[in-house]
Amino acid sequence: MPTGWWLADTLRWRSPLYCIERPGTLWNGLTPLPAGLTPTCPNSASYRQEVRAGESRVEQYLVPGWQPLAAAQGLREKGYVLLDDELMAPDHYSAFMGKTLPAELHYTAVKQGDQTLITISGLPR
Repeated sequence: MPTGWWLADTLRWRSPLYCIERPGTLWNGLTPLPAGLTPTCPNSASYRQEVRAGESRVEQYLVPGWQPLAAAQGLREKGYVLLDDELMAPDHYSAFMGKTLPAELHYTAVKQGDQTLITISGLPR
């Protein structure tokens, strides 16, 4: 049923959650999604194209309050270590994480109103 597959694939890329390939998990099935994180995806057409082409992976999550490390623990438990980080501003945290050098993941957290937007990006795994 090629038409059904094509339609499902097309609708996925139009979906607001196009970047979440395995719902309920962090970093495409690496670990169950920590409580309190709500998945979302960038609105950027360039991100959408990069993910669709398999050039990169990006996952975004919203969490209540200022919790810049809310998704980092799950990554750490699976062997990703903090290689470099900085608090770029009181409401903007950025880190590079990986199992090897160079870093495999870029992790950012930005305060948006009363929530934290966490973005994890890197090469597809």
